[in-house]
Amino acid sequence: MILDLLIFFSVFFLMEAVAWAAHKYVMHGFLWSLHESHHLPRTGAFEKNDWFGAFFSLVAMALFAAGYFIDVRFTAAGLGMTAYGFAYLFLHDILNHKRFGIHIKPNNRYLRSVLQSHRIHHATQGKDGCVSFGFLVPMRAKRRIF
Repeated sequence: MILDLLIFFSVFFLMEAVAWAAHKYVMHGFLWSLHESHHLPRTGAFEKNDWFGAFFSLVAMALFAAGYFIDVRFTAAGLGMTAYGFAYLFLHDILNHKRFGIHIKPNNRYLRSVLQSHRIHHATQGKDGCVSFGFLVPMRAKRRIF
């Protein structure tokens, strides 16, 4: 049980590093053609950028399958990745981009700093010159935001 919790939380927190690197080097790199839709005004319910979420969902499902067929410990990894996906859904898609018509005005300092950090990311037009590639961990501004 302790090992399962360790795996769950390790994967959850590791996913922020994976997401940061994928956002900076893949989405703002060679797969900009998919991610660019995220930096343009929304024209419908879905955008090309949503393929990244679909990819990570498939990886999580593969971990669940491995947990069933190979070793149950993979299930804890799949749960950690899925929990990160739900946190991303809330903090990025709902809080930042008001997807699904949900508008939240955060009173919490952490949520406000996540929102501010993502606004800084979107302040630059195009793929170059952007900063703040994280999703759950806000970028530290020159002044303290915590």
